[in-house]
Amino acid sequence: MIYGIKLVVSYFLGTDVVGRRVAVHPDDTFLVSYPRSGNTWTRFLIANLLHPETEVTFANIERLIPDTSSQSSLALKRTPRPRYIKSHEYFDHRYPRVLYIVRDPRDVALSYYNFSRKYLQIPDDYPLETYISDFVNRRLISAPWGTWGENVGTWLAARQGKPDFLLVRYEDLTNDTAAELSKIADFLRVNCSSELIERSLRLSAADNMRKMEHMQSNDWVATKGKRSDIPFVGNAEVGGWKARLPSNSIREIEAAWGDVMLRLGYSLSPFAPDSTRLSSQSESTSRILQAVPHSR
Repeated sequence: MIYGIKLVVSYFLGTDVVGRRVAVHPDDTFLVSYPRSGNTWTRFLIANLLHPETEVTFANIERLIPDTSSQSSLALKRTPRPRYIKSHEYFDHRYPRVLYIVRDPRDVALSYYNFSRKYLQIPDDYPLETYISDFVNRRLISAPWGTWGENVGTWLAARQGKPDFLLVRYEDLTNDTAAELSKIADFLRVNCSSELIERSLRLSAADNMRKMEHMQSNDWVATKGKRSDIPFVGNAEVGGWKARLPSNSIREIEAAWGDVMLRLGYSLSPFAPDSTRLSSQSESTSRILQAVPHSR
């Protein structure tokens, strides 16, 4: 009873975080990913396509493409339709159209480690191997979104191959941003010229976004009050795990999700366990994805 009253009050005050309780409209499009997979970059790319008359910044991105993990129910209700909404949620059958961004979990884990330091969730001397084990075994603050394998697996199993679902790999978006953004624009039914694509690429470049973050960190809910010495916008790096992840950590990630990674076109390392040593978590995810074709 008391919880219900608090929920109603927070809604009217606009202080709640909508999360999984977001009210969904049939013309909504959701930009979904596991955290640290390139969703913020993609938000800027799309916002610059959708709003060429507006200077897209960290100060207004939540108004242009709001985030269910930081915005209130009231803010989402006030967002003009059709809405483009960021989400980190595992599969939600109510989402009518979904652009899903996936990234190699070995790079996700490294990026998440720096993110957790920025947010003061762990100290700087927290052992990386311990953190990777936390990442794999649902011990992060993001546990309500599931693990990387659970989050990715639920969306692939339910939506892969459907016309209302587009899977974009972060690595492909990094390698040929113009081509992938054109695919995204087609999926979003946005008519745009090559000049508009180029403009979006230029304004959403990592260097430009880092400059904006430096100047606007106190204007954005995701960076306000957080450590300024660790940037939210990373180096847009692909394959950094090869030089920085300990072999035991690589082995732990691949043991958990090697089957899902292979389906997505991510090659396993020489440290990968053979199929007889895949963890029960990986085997469970494999059963979920039996009907899912290879995406690459």
